[in-house]
Amino acid sequence: MIATDTLDMAVLIDEAYLLARMINESQEVAEYLEAKQRMEQDAEAQRLRRLFEQKKEQYEEVQRFGKYHPDFTRISAEVREAKRALEMLDSVQAFKRAENRLDDLLYEVSRTIADAVSTSIKVPSNNPFLEAKSAGCGSGGSCGCASKRKNR
Repeated sequence: MIATDTLDMAVLIDEAYLLARMINESQEVAEYLEAKQRMEQDAEAQRLRRLFEQKKEQYEEVQRFGKYHPDFTRISAEVREAKRALEMLDSVQAFKRAENRLDDLLYEVSRTIADAVSTSIKVPSNNPFLEAKSAGCGSGGSCGCASKRKNR
């Protein structure tokens, strides 16, 4: 029985590598890598990223004292402005769109695998709408199963 389990695990691992290779060869991954490279080669994006990182460090410093720090309001506004300027660049927006499409693909693959095992398995996602869709029995979702178990 142990030899069969080992063989099954080897087949499963081989299939997982095949799936990973298929994902890596997908259009979503190609577009993501291309968008990432364009963003990394965009001098303005890199300048604004460095500025944002600098402002974020300043924000973390004043955050230790919170709203009582004399520069809290100014630094908070500067962080938001730097982030907004960075996010408004075409190369950054294209990267975010490609990143979201890749994230959706990975979520769908994960959801398909999880559902093949059990529909109550949670699958993490960066998209709160997908997270809400996967909430249900056993996850403390709207069905109330988790609260019913606590009351037993």
